[in-house]
Amino acid sequence: MDIKYMHRALRLAKRGAGYTNPNPLVGAVLVRDDRIIGEGYHEAYGANHAEINAILHATEEVSGADLYVTLEPCSHYGKTPPCAQTILEKGIKRVIVAAEDPNPLVSGRGIAMLRENGVEVITGVLEKESRKLNEIFFKYITTGKPFCILKAAMSLDGKIATRTGDSQWITGECARRQVHLLRHRVACVMTGIGTVLSDDPQLTTRLPDKKGKDAVRVIVDSSARIPLSAKVLNVDSDAPAIVAVTEKAQDKKIRELERMGAKVICMPQTGNGVDLAFLMKKLGEEGLDSVLLEGGSTLNESALRQGIVDKVNFFIGPILIGGDTAKTAVGGRGVASLKDAYRLRNLCTQFFGRGIMIEGYLGTGEEAPCSQD
Repeated sequence: MDIKYMHRALRLAKRGAGYTNPNPLVGAVLVRDDRIIGEGYHEAYGANHAEINAILHATEEVSGADLYVTLEPCSHYGKTPPCAQTILEKGIKRVIVAAEDPNPLVSGRGIAMLRENGVEVITGVLEKESRKLNEIFFKYITTGKPFCILKAAMSLDGKIATRTGDSQWITGECARRQVHLLRHRVACVMTGIGTVLSDDPQLTTRLPDKKGKDAVRVIVDSSARIPLSAKVLNVDSDAPAIVAVTEKAQDKKIRELERMGAKVICMPQTGNGVDLAFLMKKLGEEGLDSVLLEGGSTLNESALRQGIVDKVNFFIGPILIGGDTAKTAVGGRGVASLKDAYRLRNLCTQFFGRGIMIEGYLGTGEEAPCSQD
């Protein structure tokens, strides 16, 4: 029974995707006598937490009820009062928690407060699913660095464009909609100057059934070659553009970009390009908790080599392109030996129309279940 209601809480939590960053996605369900009497989720950054919304939406008195919540109730004052205190005041008798909050300001304190005041607390119900749902939050709150997803669309033989540079469209409409959902979910979309010069993308969120949230557009451009007419600098969006340059950029061009409203960040140089690890640190300091990397083969290789990628989402279209000079998803020199290859763990697949997406995580760590929705 606990699993049934926690699944409902997790589904509710997903409704906040794209609106709560850098806060977590949290859902809550109030139950009495095997009946749901209230439910809610964290709807937006700075708004009520899920537990409070569940209490506010309750159809009857909540005293003596059970509360299912996907993340440990907070015990400190932040944008809102502590949820643990409200739970005590309302007389809720049992709290079932999916995962402990890794935030150092909470981290077990909410659970301890409830137990010390006579509330029965059960933890670890669908914990892996909760951690998967909040993988962005878990990394950002513990490291201060954004969670980075490397996304690429390629043919079955690994090509991201033909030998002439034609790349639209390798995947179908269903896959492209999923990409826009990813943009809606993250804080930043990052691309390289090569992609801007060849494709002139907007990097905005366009969803057919609802208004999506635009992410901050980050352009990695060591020499500030970006044209002032580029769409990423001129789209009608509330989200700003950030141009990451190095000392190779001319002061005049930097001033022109800033006059257009772009934020220019001068980065240390590594090799011939931007120090991406330093850039991720700077983005984290700006309160940006996640990055969707939509670059070309050069930027993708740099991101992997510099160790900033947490997860890959490779969308594969059912076509073959061929060509020795047609670009692959990861360029550069590549590894010299298979033992040095970038290995993925916790692989899963999803179908989008006639295409397929393969998801996997870089590095080592706890296995998390693959989300199928």
